[in-house]
Amino acid sequence: MLALALMMLCVVSTQALDNGLARTPPMGWLIWERFRCNIDCDKDPKNCVSETLMKEMAQHIITDGYKDAGYEYVNLDDCWMSKERDSQGRLQGDPVRFPSGIKALADYMHSGGLKLGIYEDYGTQTCGLYPGSLGYLELDAQTFAEWGIDMLKMDGCHSNVSTMKKGYPEMTKYLNATGRPILFSCSWPDYERGRGIKINYTLVAENCNIWRNYNDIQDSWTSILGIIDYYASQQDTLVKAAGPGHFNDPDMLIVGDFSLSIDQAKTQFAMWAIMAAPLLMSNDLRTIDPVYRAILLNKEVIKVNQDPLGMMGKRVLKLADGLEVWTRPLQGKSYAMVIMSRSTRQPVHLNTTLAVLGFTQSAGFNITELWEGKALGHFNPNDLLPFVINPNGAEIVRLTP
Repeated sequence: MLALALMMLCVVSTQALDNGLARTPPMGWLIWERFRCNIDCDKDPKNCVSETLMKEMAQHIITDGYKDAGYEYVNLDDCWMSKERDSQGRLQGDPVRFPSGIKALADYMHSGGLKLGIYEDYGTQTCGLYPGSLGYLELDAQTFAEWGIDMLKMDGCHSNVSTMKKGYPEMTKYLNATGRPILFSCSWPDYERGRGIKINYTLVAENCNIWRNYNDIQDSWTSILGIIDYYASQQDTLVKAAGPGHFNDPDMLIVGDFSLSIDQAKTQFAMWAIMAAPLLMSNDLRTIDPVYRAILLNKEVIKVNQDPLGMMGKRVLKLADGLEVWTRPLQGKSYAMVIMSRSTRQPVHLNTTLAVLGFTQSAGFNITELWEGKALGHFNPNDLLPFVINPNGAEIVRLTP
């Protein structure tokens, strides 16, 4: 009986993801939301999906302080590849837009201390109708490893969603077999949600470093609120699934794109920090306004996101005036707290106490505001909190015992 148990343990351990990555949420840049599937390099050479665009973003990550702040992955998405596999069945980059090849692009990223991420699809085709991995999972895993790929995002278009519980773990097995640590980003739970299939988050967390649960983010405040609402509605399940090596992914940061006000941008960044979400920017780092760059480079907010406990925060209070409060445990018996406002008209006062939010320790907490790093003082459980939140804005603080 003991021998059988040990054998089963070995089977599980060889099938589970074994790359040692994403002990904290990954940070970097992802091409999709800002640049989509723009492949017209004749008419739009500065913004088409190409090795030139990827290299330009990498240079800004290095020179503008993002790399020093922890952003390290530079990720392709759909439409990077040729419409046909080569004569050996291998994927290949589009020869016009990636004339040097994907391995050369990975080498370029590595020479600057960065990492290259790539995109594929579990189905017969990608969402953009490029070759999918179905029938080629093992070969594609080997190809990505040989190229020096550091992250794989696997989508789920043009596939049988009912087989994903088998197919994604199969890709995990092939990634493990390459011997190269490749962070695995899965779209699997989102597709099961869309089909009404019950999601086994234990299985997902065993096979994926990060995973999508909900709709693609769009460049709008409405999209951000929809994602936050979904995460709040499912928080009891999602909080249990997250931890070092395996995190929920509410999708890309759109800070510095077209639609968000400064307060809305701060809200997205604060909420992604409290949710222990990957920080994958999708914006144009060549032209981003310094105000938005400063939000993305805020060291104290990043420190919350990268806390070693890896615990996802949850909503603990929702008020009729549009305010809601989220909290997250941090190492050292500290906590992070976000107070966000859905009000569109005027600033709103948070009229509550630590005790109402669940912090009943008699000794109270020292509270530090993180956008400016300002100490707000010591608060006992029944002291009223001093927060006034701008319309669509958010305050993020650290509570230290």
